[in-house]
Amino acid sequence: MLTRFEIPTQGPGLYEFTAPLARWLAGLSVSEGLLTLFIQHTSASLLVQENADPEVQTDLTAFFHRLVPPTTDPSMAYLTHTHEGPDDMPAHIKAVMMPVSLSIPVSDGRMQLGTWQGVYVVEHRTRPHRRQVVAKLLPG
Repeated sequence: MLTRFEIPTQGPGLYEFTAPLARWLAGLSVSEGLLTLFIQHTSASLLVQENADPEVQTDLTAFFHRLVPPTTDPSMAYLTHTHEGPDDMPAHIKAVMMPVSLSIPVSDGRMQLGTWQGVYVVEHRTRPHRRQVVAKLLPG
């Protein structure tokens, strides 16, 4: 009960993939357990976040950009890892501040998310990527 999801991104932001996770879980014969997700990257993160109002995702992206701007910002002149672009080291810093793995209870074959919760890849880099998320359901 292990699979991999590929999430395409188009620059900084939150990319919801709750629906593909739910479809995968629905196709399994296990109705109870713990879903573990892990992103295989050091410049992107995973979050459970509100999925009702897209302004939440916009505001979070703006907040983290303001908190950790690119290395072209004078406040980031102390960084030395800059050869992969001005967004690379800030992306690593953001990934350290947010989770790279999640655990979500599953009951009756469904993730036990709240009414307005969704599962997201958070892209911290500027250019498009194809992010890999490993999912494993541990029966319970």
